[in-house]
Amino acid sequence: MEATILPFLATEILIPVAAVVGIVFALAQWLLVSKVKLTPGKTGSSKDGVSDFLIEEEEGLNDHNVVVKCAEIQNAISEGKNLLIWASGFRATSFLFTEYQYVGIFMVAFAVLIFLFLGSVEGFSTKSQPCTYGKDKYCKPALANAVFSTVAFLLGAITSLVSGFLGMKIATYANARTTLEARKGVGKAFITAFRSGAVMGFLLAANGLVVLYIAINLFKLYYGDDWEGLFESITGYGLGGSSMALFGRVGGGIYTKAADVGADLVGKVERNIPEDDPRNPAVIADNVGDNVGDIAGMGSDLFGSYAESSCAALVVASISSFGVNLDFTAMCYPLLISSMGIIVCLITTLFATDFFEIKAVEEIEPALKKQLIISTALMTIGIAIVTWVALPSSFTIFNFGEQKQVKNWQLFFCVAIGLWAGLVIGFVTEYYTSNAYSPVQDVADSCRTGAATNVIFGLALGYKSVIIPIFAIAISIFVSFSLAAMYGIAVAALGMLSTIATGLAIDAYGPISDNAGGIAEMAGMSHRIRERTDALDAAGNTTAAIGKGFAIGSAALVSLALFGAFVSRAAISTVDVLTPKVFIGLIVGAMLPYWFSAMTMKSVGSAALKMVEEVRRQFNNIPGIMEGTARPDYATCVKISTDASIKEMIPPGALVMLTPLIVGTFFGVETLSGVLAGSLVSGVQIAISASNTGGAWDNAKKYIEVSSCTIGSGAGASEHARTLGPKGSDPHKAAVIGDTIGDPLKDTSGPSLNILIKLMAVESLVFAPFFATHGGLLFKIFN
Repeated sequence: MEATILPFLATEILIPVAAVVGIVFALAQWLLVSKVKLTPGKTGSSKDGVSDFLIEEEEGLNDHNVVVKCAEIQNAISEGKNLLIWASGFRATSFLFTEYQYVGIFMVAFAVLIFLFLGSVEGFSTKSQPCTYGKDKYCKPALANAVFSTVAFLLGAITSLVSGFLGMKIATYANARTTLEARKGVGKAFITAFRSGAVMGFLLAANGLVVLYIAINLFKLYYGDDWEGLFESITGYGLGGSSMALFGRVGGGIYTKAADVGADLVGKVERNIPEDDPRNPAVIADNVGDNVGDIAGMGSDLFGSYAESSCAALVVASISSFGVNLDFTAMCYPLLISSMGIIVCLITTLFATDFFEIKAVEEIEPALKKQLIISTALMTIGIAIVTWVALPSSFTIFNFGEQKQVKNWQLFFCVAIGLWAGLVIGFVTEYYTSNAYSPVQDVADSCRTGAATNVIFGLALGYKSVIIPIFAIAISIFVSFSLAAMYGIAVAALGMLSTIATGLAIDAYGPISDNAGGIAEMAGMSHRIRERTDALDAAGNTTAAIGKGFAIGSAALVSLALFGAFVSRAAISTVDVLTPKVFIGLIVGAMLPYWFSAMTMKSVGSAALKMVEEVRRQFNNIPGIMEGTARPDYATCVKISTDASIKEMIPPGALVMLTPLIVGTFFGVETLSGVLAGSLVSGVQIAISASNTGGAWDNAKKYIEVSSCTIGSGAGASEHARTLGPKGSDPHKAAVIGDTIGDPLKDTSGPSLNILIKLMAVESLVFAPFFATHGGLLFKIFN
């Protein structure tokens, strides 16, 4: 195999340098956001759109009390001071620490389990053993694999938790600043919210890359030339990342949606008070939920996707010519793609924050869409460059026991098709969830006849929205596998996630804008400010749905790649669905996403029931709440969400984590392969449907609400929207009910399902040596 253009030393330098550039850029964006002062003062605007002082509102008012109140909110969010009612940031931090205590116990227990299971493969022997894929060579002992897999698991888990925590802190820091910038115009607020999202995006992408790179180099000190063992142990990194993401998504999702449903049903429908009104007892819990669910959970989720796609590609490459010939540069091709992604996303971000300025509400959503298009176009060029310099012109890829001859240009097409398939999925998601298009407008129109027809139309929309994404995923799988076997599918998933920094920036922008609107409402700011933040939030809802589409699509590809690696490692020659062992696994695996969704939906429903009852009790029993003379008991509502999320996240998490262990141990690797295939096929479709249904209901509600605004917003300013409004009308109440039904679908069950299919696949791969050696106990007994 010929040498690569990029030398070993350059690879060793470029990857950490790209990560450092990402971190420095994130810190620069943070500094620009921090220039938005939370004190009243004179006007002083700089050319980059960030001001040192606040200016008057457009109405000609300069209410310093409002600004001071926003500063109090921000102090509470940043420092955890319990000033008046503004303790949402403190409570968000408090909840995460409580959640992390429980998750930490699991993390340690599961790490012990990994060590015991993998160490027992060879009876905890310290002797070298024949390599799995090359019996003529000797590899490090199974005990070493147990130790290093455990360490990698802990590294991935801790990085995932840190990613979620950093995202939450960044969001709570930026919320009030976005609110205050909205006083100057929607463009200023947009830049602040987007820069804050970029801080999270670049920190997560860079941290995930640099921790993985450092782990590989440290593990290499022990493994030496045994790259098969090295990268098999590295898969623990992906397992750690996704296991923490599961608890973050489920726990945070239950928290935020229990509060959201309770606040909306009683506040909006029964009491006719605005969203985020401080008179609503559940308003603080709702705002806390935006941070712990939509931000912290999402950060951990996408980090898990990145870690697993990288590990899937590395483990296949290690048994291909890259690993056999010890070609470190070609071996690091997935990491070099991620490094290029950071640079491309940096350039793309400047288009939104520096090169072009948002001047009207109608420009917000197109600006976010341009981020996706620009990043995809630039990344295609970047992939071509990396492929040219980092890969030899011809090499072999492991393909179920054989070596497949592959050209470097074929691998370029694998990554590129994953990248562009992600864009297709994103735009289809936008079409079905944005209120600028007919599907959501039809759902809104169905509210004329009540909540029932709204629910029917919304469900139909979700089912229909699955069609094109599934075709896009199917074409990606076929082309990638045809060109480069399972490695092609793994790098296609990585291509879909290569612009993760931009994707996360867009995704985090939504909850930040949502919280900014809540702060505007609670601080008693002008209705024009709330209209601007609502416009930002409406665009954020659509982009959040696009982000979930990317996550689900990449989850399908990476799960299939991990599945292929598992089948190879477990020495399964063929997965024959006509074999009873495989078919029973297939049908049970297809059922698991429904069981998991039932658990998470009921958890949200039970917590929301308690929340509704508590909010009603306070409105009925505490005199003066509606008049604004008495303060609601926010702490009780926060406690309901906290207790419910901590308690209810355990059963769904146990279902996902224990299923591969139980099936592999008692029924064997063939049945487990059926379970993985079944959960992948059904889980992807349910996840897309659930996320898009919920997103459509949310934006159908906003479509009606925007009709009450004075500044207008694209489709929201149409005559059709005005006939359905204003807020408080019967169609609006029907839309709110649909939105509350969709909340757990789009923010709890849907996003968690993509973690389910990835996590079961990577867990099966990590434990494959044990299952292959000691699995199938029941079948062994009966045979």
